[in-house]
Amino acid sequence: MLWSIIKIVVFFTLVAALAWGAWYVLDMDGGVTIQAAGVEVTLTPILSVLGLVVLVVAVWLFLRLFGLLIAVLKFINGDDTAISRYFDRSRERKGFQALSEGMMALASGEGRVAMAKAARAERYLNKPELTNLLIAQAAEMTGDRRRAEEVYKRLLEKDETRFVGVRGIMKQKLADGDRDTARQLATKALELKPRHEETQDALLQLQAQAEDWAGARDTLRTKLRTGTIPKDVHKRRDAVLALSGAKDVLAEGNDIAAREAAIEANRLSPDLVPAAVLAARAYVEQGKKKYAVRVIKKAWAAQPHPDLAGAFAAIEPDETPQARIKRFKQLTKLAPDHRETKLLEAELLIAAEDFPAARRALGDMAENAPDARALTIMAAIERGEGASDAVVKGWLARALSAPRGPQWVCDNCQHIHTDWVPVCENCQSFDTLSWRAPPASQTSTPSGIEMLPLIVGGIEDKTTPTAEDTEKETATEIMDAEVVDTEADDAETSKEDETGRDKVAP
Repeated sequence: MLWSIIKIVVFFTLVAALAWGAWYVLDMDGGVTIQAAGVEVTLTPILSVLGLVVLVVAVWLFLRLFGLLIAVLKFINGDDTAISRYFDRSRERKGFQALSEGMMALASGEGRVAMAKAARAERYLNKPELTNLLIAQAAEMTGDRRRAEEVYKRLLEKDETRFVGVRGIMKQKLADGDRDTARQLATKALELKPRHEETQDALLQLQAQAEDWAGARDTLRTKLRTGTIPKDVHKRRDAVLALSGAKDVLAEGNDIAAREAAIEANRLSPDLVPAAVLAARAYVEQGKKKYAVRVIKKAWAAQPHPDLAGAFAAIEPDETPQARIKRFKQLTKLAPDHRETKLLEAELLIAAEDFPAARRALGDMAENAPDARALTIMAAIERGEGASDAVVKGWLARALSAPRGPQWVCDNCQHIHTDWVPVCENCQSFDTLSWRAPPASQTSTPSGIEMLPLIVGGIEDKTTPTAEDTEKETATEIMDAEVVDTEADDAETSKEDETGRDKVAP
């Protein structure tokens, strides 16, 4: 409304200015005198203005006719399109102006204006390779998906625009959730332009989501060959794909092929924890325990992880707790100050019933860096040293509400995963999981607490417990204490808290 009023005001202002100018010229005295070849002509002011206008028009007509004469001469000399180009020049100027205005409207978010300008440009230019793309993008902006798809299909008809058409339809299929068709279109688009980085990334993502690990590795090699990915990143992601393929082969029951794939994945990226675990188990199945130890040690030096400790324990499943402590020194000396090393040492010492040493190994983690695993270990230590149920339950209560500690977290969407996967279960991003503490606002599931029974050894069904089963009983008692939540226990706990408040952990 305001803009319309402004235009009306400007129009009347211009009309008034022109009227005033005409009146001023008519009211002027004198004129313009022209002398040429002994002839003298005197023009009034109004005739002078009209004469100037006629002169400008005459010069313009002369230039146009001169251009037409040049085009005719070119046509006579054999240029068959000279005259048509002369008459099309004005149309092209108008068409390119409309095209430019359409692109500006598209960049400004004015989809309908962009479509109108694109239609005008198409009428003047007759260059569909320029106008069709603008029409398609404007149609998408306005929500006219059918029109956009029709235009993209027209782009498939010419070699120079086929890639744009395939890519446009691929994006539409992705928006519709048709990932299978989008993957086929991305494959076709990559064949047309193998060096197009965005298409490479889209195809790799779609292949990983479809668990097409062999195809994804081919695409990854294409990225390396065309220089769109660094060598170290290629090596890491190739290992992720090899590991994913190994898990699929293992699920199919082909143990030999799975072992070979797991070993290859570990060779490509020794610091990839899941690959190291799978490779170590493959070596153990082959009877090559030294190779398994070497694989885990190399991965532990890069990134200490509970799964590595579990795989290292599985190398010698029947050893005594004291022998296990001695053997695990191969790992603990690699990163003695790391959080995971301290927790591992405490768990090993609990299994050996050396609770004072376990407390020293844990240090002040339960106070300064409390998480569910550290607090649960502290409860086990208190239980082993003969503390009351109230003390043990106090630590377990803190463990229930404490942070879970490091977990597999997606770097893209911060989604937490119980186990490592190559593709995020939430945002479908490829190779975005890292072992770290999730943001404080995120909720998570327990992780790492399962290491205690794993390091202790498998639980056997015996009617009479022996001294060798002490560590198993300790873990069982902790879990039993954690799940007991009856009103009678609550009352008993509150009474014991009043008499032994100093003993209960803060």
